Amino acid sequence: MAAPGQPQKSTYDVIVIGAGIQGSFTAYHLAQRHKDTLLLEQFLLPHSRGSSHGQSRIIRSAYPQEYYSRMMPDCFRLWQQLEAETGTTLYRQTGLVLLGPPGEPELEACRRSLGVDEVLDAAALSRRFPGFRLQAGQVAVLDSTAGVLFADRALRAVQEVFRRHGGTLQDGEKVLSIQPGATVTVTTTAGVYKAPRLIITAGAWTGAFVEQLGLHLPLQPLRIDVCYWREKQPGSAGLGSVSPCFLTLGLSQAPHGIYGLPSIEYPGLMKVCHHHGSPTDPDRRDQAPSSAPRPDISVLSSFISSYLPGLETQPAVMETCLYTNTPDEDFILDRHPKFSNIVIGAGFSGHGFKLAPVVGKLLCELSLGEEPSYNMAHFAITRFPGVLGAA
Repeated sequence: MAAPGQPQKSTYDVIVIGAGIQGSFTAYHLAQRHKDTLLLEQFLLPHSRGSSHGQSRIIRSAYPQEYYSRMMPDCFRLWQQLEAETGTTLYRQTGLVLLGPPGEPELEACRRSLGVDEVLDAAALSRRFPGFRLQAGQVAVLDSTAGVLFADRALRAVQEVFRRHGGTLQDGEKVLSIQPGATVTVTTTAGVYKAPRLIITAGAWTGAFVEQLGLHLPLQPLRIDVCYWREKQPGSAGLGSVSPCFLTLGLSQAPHGIYGLPSIEYPGLMKVCHHHGSPTDPDRRDQAPSSAPRPDISVLSSFISSYLPGLETQPAVMETCLYTNTPDEDFILDRHPKFSNIVIGAGFSGHGFKLAPVVGKLLCELSLGEEPSYNMAHFAITRFPGVLGAA
């Protein structure tokens, strides 16, 4: 995707591998810092093979972990900045309902992160949002700042600004090998590139890249069922495009959590997904036999019949996505323990999209040897023992 007639360069200030939302925002920040940056993507853009495709993602201020909730004001500001830079709407404010048992630690932590006192019982929630039915004794907390990010549009927007600032985006170019050193050499299917700094943000493919650099990161790619559910009677469930997003915390019926977004992508269909999936090889994700059991669908069907009775209990549309999970579901944002000019951003565990503007800023700062804007202790590679092997 270099400009027509532009000669193919081989040397850059920084190379970023992986043009999903994290790599694209990393490249965006580097280009705005006037670093000559090459962003490499193995698939032709746009594509649906990774974790950044699709039309919608939830953005929220509420987070149980304080280290994420502290980042969210900066994330909202940077998303708004990107909207202004491209003249594109990337966010719709819908609110978010957090559902769970009273006193549930993560729900309480979210309530504290929002600074709100109000807790809705089943009757209050039903009056406010008629499509939701809480079970007896359960409660809800409202995050009024939350909403929907238009994911595909956002990815295009950040790549557009990156190129506008002089960045080079090469798609359809698979990385074959990485040779570390004071100057890192990256060999692809189309050429050989060199730079004093490398950043790896290759999603579910990151594990394979860092293996050749002597790192054994505990990254588990998961195949996620992305499901859309039809209203039993159109317009009757109160779950149309103006309804809030939702997220469950601590429900025994959904130990990994369930989340939902209003009818935006497909008219009349609500997006409701289990925050969990099946281990997969990212290159074979779509080769699972259609007859394979789908336990997550059963979990969702049961949840919908109890909590969203206005929806049909079988999905009308099913798609797939990839998560790449760490054991603690916190990100990896760190320098390689042996090669300090190689930075790794990985393991976004199904909740990284909203945080991408700040993740990109942090990876940029790490690569440039600067003091990161936030405490990085929770994102360190060394929190996992035995990761460094023989390169």
